[in-house]
Amino acid sequence: MTHRIAVIPGDGIGPEVAKVGVRLLERIGLPLQFDWFDFGADRYLKDGTILPQDFLDTLRRDYDAVYFGAVGDPRVPGNEHAKGILLAMRFELDLYVNLRPCILIDDRLSPLKGKGRNELRFTVFRENTEGLYTGAGGVFKKGTADEVAQEIEINTRKGVSRICEAAFAFAERRGMARVCMADKANVLLFGHGLWRRVFAETAQRHPAIQAKAMYVDALAMDLIRQPEAYDVIVTNNLFGDILTDLGAALTGGLGVAASGNIHPGRISLFEPVHGSAPDIAGQGKANPLAMALTGALMLEHLGYTREAGLVQSAVEEQVREGARTPDLVPLLGGPASSTETVAAELLDRLTART
Repeated sequence: MTHRIAVIPGDGIGPEVAKVGVRLLERIGLPLQFDWFDFGADRYLKDGTILPQDFLDTLRRDYDAVYFGAVGDPRVPGNEHAKGILLAMRFELDLYVNLRPCILIDDRLSPLKGKGRNELRFTVFRENTEGLYTGAGGVFKKGTADEVAQEIEINTRKGVSRICEAAFAFAERRGMARVCMADKANVLLFGHGLWRRVFAETAQRHPAIQAKAMYVDALAMDLIRQPEAYDVIVTNNLFGDILTDLGAALTGGLGVAASGNIHPGRISLFEPVHGSAPDIAGQGKANPLAMALTGALMLEHLGYTREAGLVQSAVEEQVREGARTPDLVPLLGGPASSTETVAAELLDRLTART
């Protein structure tokens, strides 16, 4: 069976890292077909296209995954094209799991004294389709001294239940002992009270897993103090957005941070966390390792666990021994190398494993 992958490189450094990611995955020799789409700022500025009306139906019908670069361009100040591409796919394809592994590759990348690979290994399950990111709310008397702005947080039992269940199931599959849920139930009594109740109900169905609920501010502090106390963290859309950036900072930075936007059993979207970085686009400074690790997540989602491990191990060896882009030089030392140099070495390392 051939798996069809829609590649959307997008803006900024997206095309640079997407090219590397596809080259790596093609080298493995799996039955993967990559189809490229030019949605992004250039297309939007050219003819106003964000996503064609029937594109999401095409994805559902014909594709197994989306391999996504990045969106965001200063030529589109409101970034309406970015919202209409990425957020549309997250919401319309119901990609309710935002999966963010926060796993340290090399002890030298850790900013925490005495905390290395053994301590910095946790995974965040961020609810991806509800919360404060739904756009519910509005503005009254805009631009006046009496202006009122409301942002409404949406929490449904269905949405909270399925993300909590996904987190516990992941912990069980991986042989992990602990799941922690982050909320602000001491202040947000109604929505986060729902989170507390549903989390407790889910924990009862998984008695072998240690379950703990924490206020998000206390959790953020504790991740700095003792990250080794956490295996899986589950939380809402906003808090997950913040905690996963903290997790990236603890494990080497955005240049090695991967993510998946997943609906189990359906087409899902995989993207590096670093964004479009327009300030370095076209300069050969983009780190392709996050895109490679994102590709490994996609392979695992498609059922290619062994091959995902090969990509992961090639990236780990590249970080330990190979050339590195400028973002990693302050932590790892050595001269800065170009995107292409790192990509070529990484490709060789993967080839040696296949």
